[in-house]
Amino acid sequence: MFTNDQNLTEKQKGILAAATDLFAEKGYAATSTSEIAKKAGVAEGTIFRHYKSKKDLLLTIVSPTLIKVIGPSVKKDINKVLDKEFSTFQDFIRAMVSNRIKFVKNNIPLIRVVIQELPFHEELKKQVIEHIGKEVFERLREIVRHFQARGQIIDMHPDTIIRVVASSIFSYIITSYVILPEVEWNEEVEIERIIEVLSNGIAKR
Repeated sequence: MFTNDQNLTEKQKGILAAATDLFAEKGYAATSTSEIAKKAGVAEGTIFRHYKSKKDLLLTIVSPTLIKVIGPSVKKDINKVLDKEFSTFQDFIRAMVSNRIKFVKNNIPLIRVVIQELPFHEELKKQVIEHIGKEVFERLREIVRHFQARGQIIDMHPDTIIRVVASSIFSYIITSYVILPEVEWNEEVEIERIIEVLSNGIAKR
């Protein structure tokens, strides 16, 4: 999860790993530095020798990972889908859902932290937009315009369609793998239901 160029000591890695797990489990506000220290097996004072505050700890966990790991990974993975030719918009959605499920499965603790804390920390919002949102959004606009030109999607602003599709995809993925992983979901059936609902709502008739 932590990149080599962050120059972290083993003790720092332990602190960050412990904080990530606790933030994911309990939330940032409900986690104390004493709990982080105990889980990491260090004195609480050790944390403050490396990090100015709990907020600094959160940003150290999320920021570099967003910028150096998640950002490039998201763009690289999504480009694998965006660079392919699909005959229908439904096939594109199906491939995108499968792609994002794999990503979420491999990054559940960190994604849980980001989801929980993003609404409350302006710094994280800006980084998500800067390092992930802008480029990916423009590629998605191209895809929407492509299928609109082929008469498969209604004539509506691409950004609106992207928001509708993305919210449907991510609400299912986050619910099934992050919020309610204990529930038995039939992944194939759920994906096809999402595609059916989206198709009925935005497909051109």
